[in-house]
Order: sequence, then C-alpha cells, then structure tokens
Amino acid sequence: MFTGLIQAIGRVEALTPRGGGVALRVAADELGSDLVVGESIAINGACLTVERAFAAGFESYAGAETMARTNLSRLRSGDCVNLERALRPVDRLGGHLVQGHVDGTGALLSRRAVGETELFEFSLPQELARYVAQKGSIAVEGVSLTVAEVRDGSFTVALIPETLNRTTLGRMQPGAVVNLEVDILAKYVERLLGEAGAGDRTGITWEILLEG
Repeated sequence: MFTGLIQAIGRVEALTPRGGGVALRVAADELGSDLVVGESIAINGACLTVERAFAAGFESYAGAETMARTNLSRLRSGDCVNLERALRPVDRLGGHLVQGHVDGTGALLSRRAVGETELFEFSLPQELARYVAQKGSIAVEGVSLTVAEVRDGSFTVALIPETLNRTTLGRMQPGAVVNLEVDILAKYVERLLGEAGAGDRTGITWEILLEG
C-alpha cells in the first residue's frame, strides 16, 4: 500500500528483457541505502518488488501483465521515474490509499499556467470514468492528486509548484502516456451497490448514500 506522495525521482539505468517481462535497474540516490530485497516499491505508480538492492539504487522485475497494463513498456534507459516505498503503519497518510495496481493509461492533453499552479488535462479511458469524481482522488504516475473537473473523456488536476518540482509531472509534455489508478473506495462502493441490486441483503442503496 502507498500514499501517492513521491519520495524520489529515480533514473532508469538498464532494461533487460526476461521471461516475457523486463528487469529494471534504477538509480535512486535519494532513497538511501536501506532498501531491502523483497520490499515493495512503486515505479510510476506500479507496485514492483525489489529483487536486488544497492547503495544507490535497486533492481525490480516487471512481468508481462504489468508491461501490458502500464506505461513501463515505454521506458528507455535514462528516463526518470517517480518512486515511492511502501507505507508503514506509523507513517502519515498524506495523500490517499494507493495500491500500486494500475487500472489503465491516459495521455497528457494539455497544461497551462494558472497563477502559481498549472492545470493539467489528461485523457480518461471510458471504463474508468465512472470511478472519477470532482474533488475525488486519483493517482497519476503514482502521484496522489485531487480531481478539479471531470469532462467527457478527460479530467483535469491543478498541480502546485511542490508537485511540479518533486515529481516527473513537471517535466511532462502533451502526448506523454501516464499510469492511472482510480480510488479503491469507489470500486468497493460500486461492488457493494451491485450486490445489493442483485438481491444481496446488504441494505446499501444509492438512496441511502445520497441521504448521508
């Protein structure tokens, strides 16, 4: 589990095809030297496992399913990536609950300055649109963001200077493909409502939720 608060920007040093997937070697000086083999780490929002740890980086493996569902297949040596280590029970939950299970990809459509912030518009796959709501949470490239507006086929977020400086989003240009993970709570609500509609006696309905 993650929070969507990026801890470091890493740099891809090597990508080696293996077993239908790719082994990634990432330089990550800012994470320190206490990474351990077997721990989870999110790369651009995709949860992977540390296979080897070094003083200034690590190696992880992205399998065929991960490569097919995320933008990791587009990575090249020298590319920068967002990194976040797994949430510990004693950590502050400053963003929102992020699983590192990428739901799909979108693309940056535009970015424009609005005062000190920048408004980014991303395309939104139709199958994910029902989980995205104004003022709700979404993870873009592993970054926890608040949805400013939802449109037909897209959504917008406002990025503050800190986010632009500490993540790869600040370097992104229109056309770039991004990993998207919708709020897990929206999925559970949909599942519960679906079961109630199918005859399950949970007592949860849209009317009850709207009354709350």
